[in-house]
Amino acid sequence: MTTRETKRAELRDRLITAAEAELVEKGLSGLKARDITTRAGCALGALYNAVDDLDTLVLELNSRTLADLGKALSAAIPDNAQTEKVLQALAAAYIEFAVEHQRRWMALFEHRLPEGKEKPDKYRLGQTVLIDALIPSLSELWPELSEEEMALRARTTFAAVHGVVLLSLQKQFVGVPLENLRSEVSALVRILIRGPE
Repeated sequence: MTTRETKRAELRDRLITAAEAELVEKGLSGLKARDITTRAGCALGALYNAVDDLDTLVLELNSRTLADLGKALSAAIPDNAQTEKVLQALAAAYIEFAVEHQRRWMALFEHRLPEGKEKPDKYRLGQTVLIDALIPSLSELWPELSEEEMALRARTTFAAVHGVVLLSLQKQFVGVPLENLRSEVSALVRILIRGPE
């Protein structure tokens, strides 16, 4: 790597770190390029030397969040545990991450690219962390499912848990009160692993 490439990578990392701090303080809608560059200690134009635009910077920030979430989920899986215990541990770790890193977690699902702009493959692959952790346990419950059917079942399982967590953290009227979130998600996981009638 040349000196120029090294400096660009260092600037990019500083900008992502600054964007993360801004996001934690102000939420996704509060992210402004000028505030990020001020925090990173660089000129506004430097942002566009390091990344294409603010959307690209948010994708980089979300990639970092996905990596952290993936580590949290992996660390939560107990050794030699039964299927239900693994799924319960994953659900509990997901809730804990969402509650502790609420604005970073929300940005994963709130950020939208402008129409016509596609998310890079690297980011799409990073998103699989949300599903991949579920597949080994779900495969034990439904070994008869094809790979495609299992991927769909994992997405459905994730969406069920995620929806409850999201509505709760958004404090929606239909959401579960935060103090009941863990116990209700635990009950939901027990229902989900019974499988279709």
